[in-house]
Amino acid sequence: MEVLKVSSKSKPNSVAGALANAFREKQTVEIQAVGAGSLNQAIKAIAIARGYVAPTGKDLICVPAFSDIVIDGEERTAIKLIVESRK
Repeated sequence: MEVLKVSSKSKPNSVAGALANAFREKQTVEIQAVGAGSLNQAIKAIAIARGYVAPTGKDLICVPAFSDIVIDGEERTAIKLIVESRK
């Protein structure tokens, strides 16, 4: 599964393009976000990407979950958004 890491400075349109491309190849993509700002950008990107893949007949959904990650030797809790097509 492809993992995209999003920060609060990420541009939603760029992330949406990367998400749509990764989705076309893998069919399931994970987005990692730490903090409110990065989660905001990730959600915007998913909304934009839905429009990118809609003409192919796919409807993107996301399933949120928590994930423990290590950043600079420090354990943090991230939100992971698993993006896949509605069955």
